[in-house]
Amino acid sequence: MTTTPATRDDTARPGTPRPVKAAVDDTVEVRLTVNGNSVTLALPARLTLADALREHLGLTGTHLGCEHGVCGMCTVLVDGEAARACLLFAVQLDGCDIVTVEGLGTPGELHPLQESFGRNHALQCGFCTPGFLMSSYDLLTTKPGVTDEELPEEMSGVLCRCTGYRNILAAIAETRQAHPDGVPGPGNCARRALIGRVTGGAGVVPDGEANTGSGTETPGRDGDIVLPSGDPTAVVNTRTEIAVSENEVWRVLDDVPLLARCLPGAELTDDLGDNRYAGRAKVSVGPVKLAFTGTAHIIEHDKAGRRIRMLAQGYDTGGARTQAEIVLRTEATAQGTVLFADAAVYLTGRIAQFGRALAGDVSRRMFEQFADALSRTATSGTALPEPVATPSALTILAGTLGDRLRTALRRFRLTRRASRFRTGRTSTQPQNRKEGDSR
Repeated sequence: MTTTPATRDDTARPGTPRPVKAAVDDTVEVRLTVNGNSVTLALPARLTLADALREHLGLTGTHLGCEHGVCGMCTVLVDGEAARACLLFAVQLDGCDIVTVEGLGTPGELHPLQESFGRNHALQCGFCTPGFLMSSYDLLTTKPGVTDEELPEEMSGVLCRCTGYRNILAAIAETRQAHPDGVPGPGNCARRALIGRVTGGAGVVPDGEANTGSGTETPGRDGDIVLPSGDPTAVVNTRTEIAVSENEVWRVLDDVPLLARCLPGAELTDDLGDNRYAGRAKVSVGPVKLAFTGTAHIIEHDKAGRRIRMLAQGYDTGGARTQAEIVLRTEATAQGTVLFADAAVYLTGRIAQFGRALAGDVSRRMFEQFADALSRTATSGTALPEPVATPSALTILAGTLGDRLRTALRRFRLTRRASRFRTGRTSTQPQNRKEGDSR
């Protein structure tokens, strides 16, 4: 049984977390002001503020280091006070005002602290920089008279992997001297649209604003799938030969329910109309087991041009999300059909822990299984008796090792061939010289 979350006590000290009770699969509505923008999120109860900022609002300037509140890299301001974003559940902060490093300044008008960090070379790898900026801002705001002798202890709550502490302290001291009465406030907290990476069945919509197609739509029957603007986690390009005629392959591609049965781990649950579909999918690689619910939108179905293009997105209750742009196309051959599958895959949350290499391997194995299932369905003319399972960790490992072995052998052959060619040229050179030619 789920207990209704408690409401925020307006008399509580700013930043005091509210108590929340919710079932493990439930989401809780949270209202936040983030860098001057009022947003409403529907989040899992166990999602941290750091993950909510990064995965649901696209504010990736908040870095995660230890995730135990030790390194200080995830420091943000909660109701004006420095706080570790990895130690706070987002649902506890209903009604709070959050400022992240993105709120300090703009590229065209940096905050004085940011300018000073640049002048003093106070960043190397840059991973700890957001934590130092937000912590030093809090320090110079609450204790503008801090002395040079006190700075090392006052800033000891943030760790620098590159051990560049001297330059960091010099940058903070320089800013304190330039602003003895306290540093200026954040300069990039104007009202604007956030990226709005939607999960959990609810979008990120600035309060009082309508959905405008700018990436803040709520997924559902009418919501568009908006892919992130950055680089995909993995790009997959596969080519599979199928011993079935192209017309038989397209008989399956034209039938969406039949096509869905060929997708590993997928299940079609509803036809939403206008070439939009709802479904479920399961992904299991080693200890990572995720169950996604989501939507797919076929935005191009060109049978004459032998091409299908679709967008898909899914999310699980733990905040993991996958999005993809997929293009399927075919070419007829004397032996049957060649199926080309190209995909740009975007991952966030736990599934993003796969990393780019593993995400690419998993995606490629899934497309290979899809092509095999498509071939069997086109041959039999009916849906497969059992859903296609997602590739196991052993299958992925074996396939990956096989691919790398084939690549290594191919490179070895090319190197050996080039070596023979160079040796052959060298051995014939003396024979081509004229008698008495000393060159």
